[in-house]
Amino acid sequence: MSADEPPQGANDAAAGRSAAAAVANATASGGGRKTLLVKGRRDGRDIVRVTPQSAGWSYVGFGAHRLAPAEAMRVALPDAEACIVILSGKVTIEAGGHTWRDIGERGSVFDDRAPYAVYLPPGEAAQIVAKTAAEIGVGSAPASAGPPARLIEPASMKRFKRGEGSNTRYVCDILPQTEPASHLLLVEVVTPAGHSSSYPPHKHDTDNLPAESSLEETYYHRLKPAQGFAFQRVYTDDRSIDEALAVEDHDVVLVPRGYHPVVVPHGYDSYYLNVMAGPKREWHFKNDPAHEWMLKR
Repeated sequence: MSADEPPQGANDAAAGRSAAAAVANATASGGGRKTLLVKGRRDGRDIVRVTPQSAGWSYVGFGAHRLAPAEAMRVALPDAEACIVILSGKVTIEAGGHTWRDIGERGSVFDDRAPYAVYLPPGEAAQIVAKTAAEIGVGSAPASAGPPARLIEPASMKRFKRGEGSNTRYVCDILPQTEPASHLLLVEVVTPAGHSSSYPPHKHDTDNLPAESSLEETYYHRLKPAQGFAFQRVYTDDRSIDEALAVEDHDVVLVPRGYHPVVVPHGYDSYYLNVMAGPKREWHFKNDPAHEWMLKR
């Protein structure tokens, strides 16, 4: 069984139109109102699933999955590249003529260490078998080609602190633009309780390199303790998008365009996995001018 459907319809000319369409096509939350929030399932193998079709955009796909010990799943995306992230637990992955046995060293996404990941080019299938209970994230993006399947080891990932004071958070670059891929970028962030993140608010929705790039993005949220919540706002300068979201454990927020800060209440730590993709594989962002002053203090 495939972990995700192959994304369709990616092309550079459609990127701007599809970003706007994501608002109209996002998951219904009731009462006819649309939302950028995709709720995660609290039980079962498949936690959450986003495709370009379900999001109404062109590039980013994301799925998260729970595996019981000895449970297997297959990732097969004929027209998309993918990056499998072992969020927690230990698994064996077979892909591209390789077998990577018993990879994964984290009991939780909040462990102070980087994850293991596996990159898959378009058309390359992977078989995943869990040795322990495990959680897997799969980011994807349409592509016609890509580098060979490879293991991305924790030691190769850059980890660093970003921000100061109550804006401090801890970043791990899983698949940055300095590493080979066609469209995909993946990064994870841990934000301590009471802190802000993705802040000051920034956006990357305009093809204006080198000042700003156009990238769709998903946020896969985890909270510690798990009954917690955090807040994320997605808004544009003209407020054609302006949505404030209360996110719970395993929820996904879609960011088709606009600024997208996160704030974490007292008592709960936040983790999120970002998947980004767009017509050009570069991450350059623009801060909201109304809030950029705090960087100059």
